[in-house]
Amino acid sequence: MSNIIVQKYGGSSVADPKRISRVARRIVKYRQKGCDIVVVVSALGDTTDDLLKLAHKVNRSPSEREMDMLISTGEQISTALLAMAIHKLGYEAISFTGAQVGIITDSRHTRARIIKINTGRIRKELAKKKIVIVAGFQGVDLSREITTLGRGGSDLTAVALARALRAKHCEIYTDVEGIYTADPRIVRRARKLERISYDEMLEMASLGAQVVQVRCVQVAKRFNIRVIVRSSFSDEGGTMISPALKAMEKVVVSAVTLNRNETKVTIRDVPDKPGVAAKVFKRIAEQEINVDMIVQNISRTGYTDLSFTVVKENLAKTLRTVRKASEQVGGGAVAVDKDIVRVSILGVGMKSHSGIAAGMFEALAENKINIEMISTSEISISCVIRKRLAKKAVRAIHRKFKLDKK
Repeated sequence: MSNIIVQKYGGSSVADPKRISRVARRIVKYRQKGCDIVVVVSALGDTTDDLLKLAHKVNRSPSEREMDMLISTGEQISTALLAMAIHKLGYEAISFTGAQVGIITDSRHTRARIIKINTGRIRKELAKKKIVIVAGFQGVDLSREITTLGRGGSDLTAVALARALRAKHCEIYTDVEGIYTADPRIVRRARKLERISYDEMLEMASLGAQVVQVRCVQVAKRFNIRVIVRSSFSDEGGTMISPALKAMEKVVVSAVTLNRNETKVTIRDVPDKPGVAAKVFKRIAEQEINVDMIVQNISRTGYTDLSFTVVKENLAKTLRTVRKASEQVGGGAVAVDKDIVRVSILGVGMKSHSGIAAGMFEALAENKINIEMISTSEISISCVIRKRLAKKAVRAIHRKFKLDKK
């Protein structure tokens, strides 16, 4: 079995010199155990957000190619600083950009997908007993243009490297000690999960939990890569993401999630006839905008309202697209509602148990929380509610399903 371990450290883990030094000491401890270490790092703290704000002060609609040039620099800074911290401890380390280690992507700027990874340079440095540090979140396309993998892309870099290098496992270090039954900042009695299935983690990530990126979990599931989520600020054991076990399936609801990053868009007075929705959502798909929940009101006068949710960062592009689509199909004005959140429950055991939806709706009703939109999957149920009631809803649902107890 390979002796390689891939570790990924998020921005909060390397936010300042003191934290960088702490991470360096943790990495060296693994090296002292005889492991070959490949480290993926994010940009320091809020660097990426700061660069995005800076870009929009210069140009409200910057080109995606130039955005990749700009925001890829954050990880380059953190890799070099971490290498310096490891050198100070007396160990050999070398930092690389994604391009330097051969992370080849397609050409979709700001949301590129990895095509392949040429691991030769990494293996060469590992053979020299060096700790290899790779800038997360980035790669290069076949035209040698710098690309980035989307928010949270460093997670994807780490798991993709673990696959390419046939690593023992991949450790993702964050500012929390693992995956919890709810956000512990909202629910004080939220319980850390020792293990969670790939499918549950996929749902959790897509439903708003920001611990691990969705695409990272997709790759881990596809190639059966063992992923451990743990804190860089403690030595506590984390949460293992792995295939579902029979013991997991006995647990009906595993967690409650809250997504504050969605906005509801409504097209008023859409003609209620075949083909209209197809035309609207085709225009949206052509812009590579992901739509989540969709609701069409009952028609009473030959016209209807069509509502759907999108992530906030896609709102401007969505509105430009939808207004043109509405004109094309003879629809009316386009309304935006930013005062919403989505609360969800999930668990692999839900597919074999009845009454789960009723329990969730009862918890919200008992707390006088109105449901505006509903969507379901095999292992999750989601409701759109008012933003001001978000924390109250999460706590009520957590209590209803007794998630603080094993």
